[in-house]
Amino acid sequence: MELFDNLGFGFGIALNPINIFYSFVGVLFGTLVGVLPGLGAVATISLLLPITFTLEPHQAIIMLAGIYYGAQYGGSTTAILVNLPGEASAVVTALDGYQMARKGRAGVALATAALSSLFAGTIGTLVIAIAGPLLASVALAFGPADYFSLMVFGLVGAVILASGSIVKAIGMIFIGLLIGVIGIDFATSVARFTFGIPQLGDGISLSVVAMGVFGIGETINNLGRSAEAREFVKVTRLWPTLAELRSMMPGTLRGTALGGFLGLLPGGGPTLAAFSAYSLEKKVSRTPEEFGQGHIGGVAAPEAANNAAAQTSFIPLLTLGLPSNAVMALMIGALMMHGLSPGPRLIVEQPTLFWGLIASMWVGNFMLVVLNLPLVGIWVKCLQVPYRLLFPIILVVCCIGVYSINYSALDILFASGFGLFGYILYKLGCEPAPMLLGLVLGPMIEENLRQALLISRGDPMVFLERPISLTFLIFTAALLLLMILPSLRSKREVAFEED
Repeated sequence: MELFDNLGFGFGIALNPINIFYSFVGVLFGTLVGVLPGLGAVATISLLLPITFTLEPHQAIIMLAGIYYGAQYGGSTTAILVNLPGEASAVVTALDGYQMARKGRAGVALATAALSSLFAGTIGTLVIAIAGPLLASVALAFGPADYFSLMVFGLVGAVILASGSIVKAIGMIFIGLLIGVIGIDFATSVARFTFGIPQLGDGISLSVVAMGVFGIGETINNLGRSAEAREFVKVTRLWPTLAELRSMMPGTLRGTALGGFLGLLPGGGPTLAAFSAYSLEKKVSRTPEEFGQGHIGGVAAPEAANNAAAQTSFIPLLTLGLPSNAVMALMIGALMMHGLSPGPRLIVEQPTLFWGLIASMWVGNFMLVVLNLPLVGIWVKCLQVPYRLLFPIILVVCCIGVYSINYSALDILFASGFGLFGYILYKLGCEPAPMLLGLVLGPMIEENLRQALLISRGDPMVFLERPISLTFLIFTAALLLLMILPSLRSKREVAFEED
């Protein structure tokens, strides 16, 4: 009964006209971001973080969350219509979605993606509403040693589940940790790696790093890509038949369950969920040879998985203060800018934010379906805008956003430096997202490590004596074993295969 009371309270907040407006702005921007390849939710949220200064905390998170799950939806539109995935999670959707479009079933593919995303988003949000308070009550028993072990587990999980080379992912984590130690030591008040620059006393802002690497760096990288002519298909029949609805349901259910689980894991998220769901659907199908030829399950499963993962990734953020991916790291930054600390006390101290966010997710997911199917033509037109006209606007917004954080011109220079660094990372094939996790979790790990050792009078056995801490250390050791064993490492790569 308490759950329904809380949800009623949340809908009272989410259905406030001003909050509906911010949810609408979020899903609209998110869809546009998903449609336009090369931008991405991380870069867009980085650009819009300074704007959230003027908003209430719950309004800021509602808008940023709308951008996140809206981007997962928008990426499928162009993946289906022009075989151009706007988001990494939409790569597998293009395999069967585009083939369906070429066979005159573009409308059915779009409706399948929309309905699967709506179903997964609804279930994923319900999971947050039920599991969030329960997990938060458990997290109240966590001590500094437990949080330290949990965050170490999170960093190792981010390495295991990151796409690409494990060695490069480890390198990105360590770079983030090194950036995180810059500034005044909170325990001794000694300046570390500031090189006599007073502005570095507070460290390097997460927004500066994110806007530099993902905003400026990715923009420079996109300028080097040649524009390719795309074959546009027409949208005719939009609503699936009853038989098609029955065909998509098993994949939608499996994708929702798998995506919801993977969204909880450190380093997981929509991309891993989409690839894994497609691989699972192909293995359990009675007609695996039809995948890649326009199988409706090849659209339903990954679209349900990426949307469910986008929703459930908020659970560890809101209840434990642990970001499971780069977007959640930025969400932590947004909360901290408003003086809030994500964790188990957030639900009690900020019920407006927690329950308002949950209810807004339902509102936002319905908005995505109602708004975007009629606007398919407009999104396709957006693809025809030359990137040379977009990149100056993106760079100007980056510079304005960086300057508005501390009103410091030095931050613009730092962001430019990180932009060049991000461009180098893209050229080297390094995924910069783990770096953000290292930057966010590094100071937290250090603080909890020191507190745990201070409480235990320097006895490191405290990490093994506490059951919660020991459990997470065992999980961490198991993940390290997965990393070491070649036979198990090979299975990790299966989730990132397109075929």
